[in-house]
Amino acid sequence: MTIYQNIIGGNAVAGDMGTQPIYNPATGEQIAEVTLSSAAIVDQAVAAAQEALPGWANTPPLKRARVMFAYKELLEANLEKVAEAICTQHGKTLEDAKGEVIRGIEVVEFACGIPHLLRGDYTRNVGPAIDSYSDRQPLGVVAGITPFNFPAMVPMWMFPMAIACGNTFILKPSERDPAAPQLILELMQEAGLPAGVLNIVNGGKPAVDAILHHPSVKAVSFVGSTPIAEYVYQTGTANGKRVQALGGAKNHMVIMPDADMDQAVDALMGAGYGSAGERCMAISVAVPVGQDTADRLVEKLAPRVSGIKIGTWNDPDAEMGPLVTEQHKDKVLGYINKGVEEGANLVVDGRDFALQGYENGYFVGGTLFDHVTTDMTIYREEIFGPVVCVARADSFDQAVSMVNDHEYGNGTAIFTRDGDAARSYADQIQVGMVGVNVPIPVPVAYHSFGGWKRSLFGDHGAYGMEAVRFYTKLKTVTSRWPTGIRSGAQFNFPLNN
Repeated sequence: MTIYQNIIGGNAVAGDMGTQPIYNPATGEQIAEVTLSSAAIVDQAVAAAQEALPGWANTPPLKRARVMFAYKELLEANLEKVAEAICTQHGKTLEDAKGEVIRGIEVVEFACGIPHLLRGDYTRNVGPAIDSYSDRQPLGVVAGITPFNFPAMVPMWMFPMAIACGNTFILKPSERDPAAPQLILELMQEAGLPAGVLNIVNGGKPAVDAILHHPSVKAVSFVGSTPIAEYVYQTGTANGKRVQALGGAKNHMVIMPDADMDQAVDALMGAGYGSAGERCMAISVAVPVGQDTADRLVEKLAPRVSGIKIGTWNDPDAEMGPLVTEQHKDKVLGYINKGVEEGANLVVDGRDFALQGYENGYFVGGTLFDHVTTDMTIYREEIFGPVVCVARADSFDQAVSMVNDHEYGNGTAIFTRDGDAARSYADQIQVGMVGVNVPIPVPVAYHSFGGWKRSLFGDHGAYGMEAVRFYTKLKTVTSRWPTGIRSGAQFNFPLNN
């Protein structure tokens, strides 16, 4: 049985806190183990990253970019292999996994432009014979703590940009599906990255806490649930680190009366039930404006939800796979039960779904609630499963208020033919990423990903230019060389006279 080890300084290193089983979500069978690590192993990883730091930080950005170009080619050549590694331990469909890897490759592609992205500013003669220039320099050893739902893409939101900027990196991936993170690290080494520049430490809370408290770790990136994101942010900043901590979401899609209803239903199916709803950008709340709009939506949506093709990752017809673990399946089922208890109308019930031949898998069928109110648990909390709630609004203004009053502000969408309504929505809504007739408005790699409110703790989003700013510090140099002219001591604040 495969045991996934830590990778430190280019070598496999065993953990010191035992192992944790890894299961095939489709069958419920154990397929591997992952080693777990304490603070002592984190110390080893930090030491390896510190040893590699001077050489890598002083490597010209052009040479760093060449490593990224080679890495991009290797990822493209191994796309199917990385996607299958995701599928076997996460459970998502093969096409969904391929899409994840491609979105990660796009960030690597952006990192290939690092010589341009790190260019500073230069101004001649800011004063008499005085020049000034600014430069962005790496922070040092930085770390990333990533979730189970995108085991390849989210790490690639972090380490390619951090490494391209001249930092060394420690990745603490989810212990639920470590195969893909290890594979993409191995490809990075094959691309020519020096040993110690990128390291993996597997583990749970002891490893996370060790990263957050280690004095030599200068910055931490995190993606996960809001309670843990807040903990990571508070603990990391209290220890003097830069922290970007991306948390949970409850993403609303507003459907206006003039929307193309077939297009809206297609969008909800993909955005609500793709990847079994295990996405921080999943649409989990549909907000039809007007009772007629809501009735038409539910009438078209319900049979589509009932007809979702659920299967294993290697079923080419499957539209949705299992949830990641039995514990998470039980959690999602608990939310569905809670919705029924609190009075929501359960239109499509996915609780009793079982896939023939895979009865021990962690499957939950597509579930649809109607007449969900804002005080219900299934409206307020992130379910992270194949559950969509229809929360009806009587007006555009009420729909906007519903979205703005929610504690989360990750992503949202509006479906309409009315340009004025779309523009007003985009202006008024207190959410970080907005889609207009686009259900999952995840920015491309040369923009940046980030929510508002309790969906993001910190001042910087992920990837794009936000990553350059997060993983570097600004230095400004003002210089004057002797010219044979003496003006005497100047005791006041320097002025350009």
